[in-house]
Amino acid sequence: MISGIVEYSHFVMPQSVARASKLEYMAARKSPLFDTATTLGKIIAFLGISALSGVLAAGLLVPVAAAAGTGASASIQFFEELPAELERDALAQPTDILAADGSLIATLYKENRQPVTLDQISPNMTDALLAIEDARFYEHGGVDLQGIMAALASNITSDSTRGASTITQQFVNNVLIDSAQQRGEEAVFSGGKTVGDKLREMKLAIAVEKEMSKEEIMEGYLNIVPFSGTTYGVQAAAKYFFNVDAADLNIQQSALLAGVVNGPTFYSPELNPERALERRNLVLASMFNTGKITREEYDAAVVTDLGLVITPTMNGCVGAAQAPYFCDYVTHLILNDPAYGESLEDREKVLYRSGLTIKTTLDARVQAAAQTAVTETANPDTTDNAVGHTMLSLDPETGNILSMAQNTRYDPSAEIGNSVLNLNVDQFEDGNPSKSLGGSSGFQPGSTYKPFTVAAWLADGRALNTTVDGRKRTYPDGDKWKASCVEGGSYVINSEDGEGYTPQNYGDTNYGPSTVLNGLAQSLNTITMTTAKQLDLCKIRDIAFDMGIHLASSDEGEEKLGINPPALIGGGGEVSPMSMATAFGGFANQGNVCEPRALTEVTAVDGTSYPVPEVSCEQVISEDVAKGVNWATQEVMKKGSGSALDYGDIPMAGKTGTNDWRSQTWFMGYNRGMVTASWLGNRESGGENSSLSGLQIGGRVYPEIDGGLIAGPSWASFMRQIPGLHVGEPFVKPPEEMLTGRKPTPTPTPTRSGTPSAPASPEADDNDDDEGND
Repeated sequence: MISGIVEYSHFVMPQSVARASKLEYMAARKSPLFDTATTLGKIIAFLGISALSGVLAAGLLVPVAAAAGTGASASIQFFEELPAELERDALAQPTDILAADGSLIATLYKENRQPVTLDQISPNMTDALLAIEDARFYEHGGVDLQGIMAALASNITSDSTRGASTITQQFVNNVLIDSAQQRGEEAVFSGGKTVGDKLREMKLAIAVEKEMSKEEIMEGYLNIVPFSGTTYGVQAAAKYFFNVDAADLNIQQSALLAGVVNGPTFYSPELNPERALERRNLVLASMFNTGKITREEYDAAVVTDLGLVITPTMNGCVGAAQAPYFCDYVTHLILNDPAYGESLEDREKVLYRSGLTIKTTLDARVQAAAQTAVTETANPDTTDNAVGHTMLSLDPETGNILSMAQNTRYDPSAEIGNSVLNLNVDQFEDGNPSKSLGGSSGFQPGSTYKPFTVAAWLADGRALNTTVDGRKRTYPDGDKWKASCVEGGSYVINSEDGEGYTPQNYGDTNYGPSTVLNGLAQSLNTITMTTAKQLDLCKIRDIAFDMGIHLASSDEGEEKLGINPPALIGGGGEVSPMSMATAFGGFANQGNVCEPRALTEVTAVDGTSYPVPEVSCEQVISEDVAKGVNWATQEVMKKGSGSALDYGDIPMAGKTGTNDWRSQTWFMGYNRGMVTASWLGNRESGGENSSLSGLQIGGRVYPEIDGGLIAGPSWASFMRQIPGLHVGEPFVKPPEEMLTGRKPTPTPTPTRSGTPSAPASPEADDNDDDEGND
């Protein structure tokens, strides 16, 4: 036996074959001379494999030859120069995005793989694989020379073809393919291998056998091998085909999967069920012939059908279990963050192959309620395709995103009602065009922008109960409004038609004197204009910007809205629901504005932990100013446009909004524990001819639309579903002077004798000699 091997070792492979390119070798294989369907081809193949075996055997005996002082032949040198260590990258594993309660939002993957240990795999599966692929697995050292010769003899004497690759070689082959694909290199598959490729595979198989136990090799193989499409590894395959764990695979299920690995497409039970059944039965026969199963077990298994229970693991946000648009937002955050890799390609690899567990702020209860309300209000099946409806909620004290619902179906296919455009968020993160958020260009905020004028009014030391002139009037061209941020310090009215600017109230009514408080509660445009005329337009705009209001479409950093007077009632630019929720969250949190936050923890399967944004808040307006605004927005719910809404008995503040063309409507509802932006509008256009009037919304057609008619009731329906959740502390009343403009009269302080003392005079406060006297 040894002498035979030594004889093979003296075979010298021609340089032209050893160094042939893949293309040349493939061309040679197509030659009739090498066609194994012919007797001559089979003989030549036999001689070629014999030579290969000789080279391989020589490689195995290199240490022996060296010890005996034998000179190395060219074939030994060729074999020795091949790599002897298998470099393995981490196997791709799916990423799970989870809600705050641990419930699944979505699974993302390029390869659906769920690694398991060998003791978590049914013995039926390993028995089936050994029977059909490598019966001598526990006897050879990685390459089975006996198997190669037996395969050759079988192929020469029959019309069938029999392979000779061991499970170890197949494991090596799959590792090489996986590593090449992960590195963006061209993988070499079985049909395109050169003699050199095969020799490399054999040498690596021998090296693997020295480094790993047979059990480790089997486990590695069953976790890496593809079974169908994006389904890799036996656990994912067991779940996909039968909806069972790998540990519970029975004999016929195991035989089917063992047969599939030889050709995942060719033997696919879904695409080619008859061929798959024939292959499965062949595996069962091999299991019986090799003693893995009894005659009774074989007879029982072979008469069963395929027994498929196809259970796909839905991939990506399209297959999200909940909150697909929040899922989309999270993926954009990861892909924008250099902490996950220097390049976008690196970050995609981490996101889709590293087995991340992404824990988020999403409250599944709030999300379910929001999605129900949105769908019931504007179901895409009964709603005009132009109509969009979103509902986004934040925790004002942390910025944590609690829900992100949308009425469209998250689906890239061009069907009515489908969209992957996230209407809740900006187009770009921080206005950086290299960091897409998958969002829209935003929508005019309408009267939901008015509270920022009230905030500027209060910050200027004025009171809510101040009565101002709300009569209808025209501000003529040339009229100046204070604006410290523009050249000359003034904004000058300059109308296109030369007739100046004439703000009107809804219905062209309710003109006359009114308090600022009532003006906001009733959303009177003329009151807003009268108060703004006494302020600095830039101050109003800057307060809104500092609280989170910016143009949703900006690609030059976060940009402020306009300062022209119409902007004060919502016409100064387009904003996202996220921006509006952030700003109103600042009011709820007593002037402390928190950045929106979606991620709480991100870890990879290898234990790597990635940084996530901490809670980040900033005091933008004073607590008293915020209290004053909240007092006013509570009046909206008591006697204004929110008073008719049935949302439960929780104290709430809110504001409706509708733009001039009635194409965008809003309702902002909030308390100290949660702020919600409910938007319903024309998602395709915001121009002059984009009114929602006459469009079908949830099976109804509305002749006229405003924020309190649909967006508001949808929010109320949402709130009724989550009583007691995220209520927060009660609102705090603002100082008396912020309401009336007058400081409260000091309460006399009782003396020791019980007689109230008179308020101290300023002079007495400065008189140190009076210290200690009653």
